Amino acid sequence: MTTRTPRFRLGFLTHVQGRGDDLAQTYRNAQELFVVADELGFDVGWVAQHHVSLSGGGLSSPWTFLAHAAARTTRIRLGTAITVLPLEDPVRLAEDVAVVDTLSGGRVEIGVGSGYSEVEYAAFGQDPARKRELTTENLTVLRRALANDEVRTPGFRIQPTAGDFTDRVWQGVFSEPGARHAAAGGSNLLLNRAAYGFDAPTDEIQRPWADAFLDAWDQPRRPRIGLSRFLFPAKDRRTALQHIGDDVHRAALRMAQSGAFPKGLAPDEALRRFHCFYGSPEEIVAELGQEKVLPLATDLIAQFNPAVPDHDTAVRALELIATEVAPALGWQPATDPVPAGV
Repeated sequence: MTTRTPRFRLGFLTHVQGRGDDLAQTYRNAQELFVVADELGFDVGWVAQHHVSLSGGGLSSPWTFLAHAAARTTRIRLGTAITVLPLEDPVRLAEDVAVVDTLSGGRVEIGVGSGYSEVEYAAFGQDPARKRELTTENLTVLRRALANDEVRTPGFRIQPTAGDFTDRVWQGVFSEPGARHAAAGGSNLLLNRAAYGFDAPTDEIQRPWADAFLDAWDQPRRPRIGLSRFLFPAKDRRTALQHIGDDVHRAALRMAQSGAFPKGLAPDEALRRFHCFYGSPEEIVAELGQEKVLPLATDLIAQFNPAVPDHDTAVRALELIATEVAPALGWQPATDPVPAGV
């Protein structure tokens, strides 16, 4: 057995995007990232759910995907960041989660949130004006189902019986009240790689949210904060920009159309708005040393989105994160399955 006391767990998040129309290859490549991350000692692999297609992909059915990943990996934990909870039947979702958890040997983490796409809400017949209410209602039912309580009718419990999910439910939030609400409900906190609608740096905006979460936490167990960040290490800053610069700039211009970012952003400002850490591993480590939320994080979750590097480049970036960036920040790679509460 491996004995380790890392500062944080290391995860990676994929939005399952590629280039072109070969979605089968995009999905295969994303599966390979889980295998690579498992071998590198990453603690958790996360996927994001998108019902509306992203450019070059997107994953509508994360639990099917994670069931396949469970069969191809041995120790990495498997999670969603996030499942769009208002668009799910929470009892049916609990069944899927329990099946994947059983098949994987208890390696599942589930992150939930309200989503943002009005098209997705329309497709599933839900009112986006009720997204917070629906998230709260469905999370209550989901928790009861995963606790193996009777749900909706006497005598009905999900099967297979779920493991202990007390410390394995995460909630994505975008405000200080949202952080306090997550703590009040006993959910772990998920913070996005960027804060939208603000001019100040993302970490300056999110640090009060994290502080509010910890202040409101009244559970007997340790509070957990998952911090998603854009990390892209390469040989040097110029090389990194060649792989990510255009994608990040285009994404920022698209988001400006919905008001998330100001219009007409220059490439450098787009990188700042997405709170991107890129360049040599040494440069990234130095910049993360100034990150205002990272000292509170129990989980650092690396992602490349909105950049879509080719598969070999993505693999190399994961390798650099696991072998050079994260160890310099106090992380140690795992070789055995990682318990939920580590």
